[in-house]
Amino acid sequence: ISYVNGPPHLGHAYEAISADVMARFKRLDGYNVHFLTGTDEHGQKVEKSAIDAGKDPKIFCDQNAAAFQKMTELLNISNDDFIRTTEKRHIRASQEIWRLLDKSGDIYLGNYAGWYSVRDEAYFDESELTDDHDNPNQKLAPSGAPVEWVEEPSYFFKLSSYTQPLLDYYQSNPNFIMPEGRRNEVISFVRQGLRDLSISRTTFNWGVPVPGDPNHIMYVWLDALTNYITSLGFPDAGNKISKDAFLTHWPADLHIIGKDIVRFHAVYWPAFLMSAKIPVPKRVFGHGFLNIEGAKMSKSLGNVLSPEVMVEEFGLDPIRYFLLREVPYGQDGSFTREGIIQRINADLANDLGNLAQRSLSLINKNCNSKMPDYGKLKDEDNELLRLAMHLLVEVREAFEVQAFHVALDRIWSVVRAANIYIDHQAPWVLRREDPDRMQTVLFVLAEVIRRVAILAQPVVPAAAGKLLDQLGVTQDARNFSELNEEIGTKPYIDLPKPVGVFPRFLARSDE
Repeated sequence: ISYVNGPPHLGHAYEAISADVMARFKRLDGYNVHFLTGTDEHGQKVEKSAIDAGKDPKIFCDQNAAAFQKMTELLNISNDDFIRTTEKRHIRASQEIWRLLDKSGDIYLGNYAGWYSVRDEAYFDESELTDDHDNPNQKLAPSGAPVEWVEEPSYFFKLSSYTQPLLDYYQSNPNFIMPEGRRNEVISFVRQGLRDLSISRTTFNWGVPVPGDPNHIMYVWLDALTNYITSLGFPDAGNKISKDAFLTHWPADLHIIGKDIVRFHAVYWPAFLMSAKIPVPKRVFGHGFLNIEGAKMSKSLGNVLSPEVMVEEFGLDPIRYFLLREVPYGQDGSFTREGIIQRINADLANDLGNLAQRSLSLINKNCNSKMPDYGKLKDEDNELLRLAMHLLVEVREAFEVQAFHVALDRIWSVVRAANIYIDHQAPWVLRREDPDRMQTVLFVLAEVIRRVAILAQPVVPAAAGKLLDQLGVTQDARNFSELNEEIGTKPYIDLPKPVGVFPRFLARSDE
């Protein structure tokens, strides 16, 4: 879920799209998916942002939450629920988590004195801080955010008791934290020994009241992390939105989060859940940051790009493709205008778009707008079909480890092979010399494009849907069960007149 201290930027879009792609893939692969996104609305940073804007915190959150909901619609995000941590259902779930931690004997009252970053909503040990060279009296968190010394009464969670249980869990579940670099960072941090964690604040009141002590509000991360089970109906068996989803969909298979909040999800969250006797999620994946000219995209730093502006200029599916294709998922990556134009024109327009347009136009012109049938297959036909039929296995393996860039590379390797095939087979020549062979070649191309389009649906759902429409593939024949070892293209069906799906992007100076 996204923090609402400002409007959404392209970094939020990157995370939402990647989670959406994963959810769409699993649905097409036959899974019953519950996909959650939403907004994290409590904490000192939000309260401060609201005050700076001259607004009541709730009004401020309402406005920004609406912007994030609008973003999910703009980006064609297929979430099953959108949660706001200011909702009554979530406040109730957060207070129940508190009661469960207390019941386990893991909460005690004390006094906190230490360094706190409002921007990060995180506590830091002195050893983690650096001096601000521009301000000798200011210390900085590892993220570069300023910290302040805080002293106040506080309830504490016995995080220190979970040092070894967490290390044991990491060892027995080596894929719990991904990618590997994030896992190594977390294990190194936990091995140093965990300190008990301050889980309440008294110096401001924008948050969830502590059960039985309303002078304290819950630490924003204990509140925020609980959202994942709130959506599934915790603490009840179910709710109107998801019915019995907590019983069927927890523990979560995957949390997709930014790399800067891996510690909260991979240390605090599993420790809270262990204390509450609730199963731990199966995987936390910390994706990298998008950079603009080498600087991390961040509302706090002011160097953001609007998803709305990017979609308006480049189109939604091209943006979705670019964000998951350009940079290995999990690593940081730079966003450049030249990079997206190159991807649009090379991969989408020239490779897949041109392949589909040439193939379908030849079918329309030479086969009476009907899908041709095929005759005897030659070695080159069988080889291309073999590559296309093996795609699902390769793409599925990549998705299992969130290697979206690898999956797209596998798909486009078949697209490139199909372009080589059509050039070598030259069906426009076969039209005169061997019409039967032409029909076989065009049928093979249609079958390959069908398979590519079905697999491309999670990333470019609208464009892939248009391709499948033009191939005469019915809505009930677009999931991965249609990608078995049998040829799935139906001969002799009527086909619509083909239209381009991926137009070339012309820079303004070229128009």
